[in-house]
Amino acid sequence: MAYGWGWRPYVSVAARQRKAEREIKLLKKSGRTISPVEIEGRAIAKTFWGKAWCDNLESYSDYENRLPRGRTYVRNGSVVDLQISSGSIRALVMGSDLYEVTLAITALPNPRWSAICADCGDAIDSLVELLQGRFSKSVMERLCRQNHGLFPSPGELRLRCSCPDSAGMCKHIAAVLYGVGARLDHQPELLFRLRAVDEKDLIVSAGRGTSMVAKGAASGKVLAGDDLGDIFGLDMASDAVPASTPIAKKAVAKKAVAKKAVAKKAVAKKAVAKKAVAKKAVAKKAVAKKAVAKKAVAKKAVAKKAAVKKAGKAKNTPSRAAPGNKPPR
Repeated sequence: MAYGWGWRPYVSVAARQRKAEREIKLLKKSGRTISPVEIEGRAIAKTFWGKAWCDNLESYSDYENRLPRGRTYVRNGSVVDLQISSGSIRALVMGSDLYEVTLAITALPNPRWSAICADCGDAIDSLVELLQGRFSKSVMERLCRQNHGLFPSPGELRLRCSCPDSAGMCKHIAAVLYGVGARLDHQPELLFRLRAVDEKDLIVSAGRGTSMVAKGAASGKVLAGDDLGDIFGLDMASDAVPASTPIAKKAVAKKAVAKKAVAKKAVAKKAVAKKAVAKKAVAKKAVAKKAVAKKAVAKKAVAKKAAVKKAGKAKNTPSRAAPGNKPPR
C-alpha cells in the first residue's frame, strides 16, 4: 500500500511498544531466539565500553541529524532483537512496521590491531581489567583514537534498513547502533567479536617491551566520563536525571513510600510479637495462679479431713474425773 510520499502513518510510542511486545511473543512462539535491547533509566550506556561506543558514534557529523530519533527509539524498547557476530549486526526494529536492519562492519586491519596491542600491551594487567574498562587514560585514548583505534569510523560501516526512508542512516539504524552501546555494557567482548580480533592478544602482548602507554597505566585505572569527552572532543552531558525533574521527584517519592511501608511493616511485626509475648505471660500467670489455688484447696481439704478425724476420736474416748473429786453415792 502506498502512503502519499512513501511515508507510513505516524505510530505513537505507546502503540509501538504494544506492537513490539506482540512481535516478541510471536517470534518466541515461532521458536526464534531473540535478544531485545532493554534500557533502564535515561542512560543508554553506563560502562566504559558502552559509553565509548556511543561517544564514537556521536563524534561523526555524518550521523548527527538522525541520532536523536535513534536514542528515542532505543529508549522506548523499539529494538525488538539485536544479534552481534563477527563483522555483522542484525536487528529487528519496531516503527510503523517491523523493519529489518543489517549492518556490516569491516574487520580491523591486522597492522592496526598489531599496533594497538603493541602500544597497550604493558598497560593492561588482566582480561578482567580490560573488559571492565579499568585502565589508564592513555590506554583509553589509544583504544578510542578515531580512524586508528578499535571503534569503527563511518567509512567502515555498511548500513541497510527495510524501511522506506532513503537516507543513509534512518532512525531505525541509529536505534540499533545505540543498542550496540547498551549491549556492550553487559557483553564488552562482543566489540572484539564484531571487529574480528581476539581481546586476549592485548594481554598476551604484555611484557614484550615498553609500550607507549605503559608509564601512565599504573594509576587512574577507574575512568570518569569527562575523560571520554576529552578524547572524542565532545561536551559530555550527564545521562543522570537532575534531582529537580519530575522523573527524579517521582523516583524519590516512590522510594519514600517504599521506605515508609517497610517501616510500617516492621512496627506492625514488632507489635504482633509484643502482643504474643504479653499473651504468653498472661497465660503463664493464669496457669500459676490456678496451680496455687488448686494447691490451697487441696491443703484446706487435708486440714478439714484431719480436723474431722480428730473430732471423731475425741467423741469416742470416755472422759476422766478430775483428781480430788469423788463421784456421788
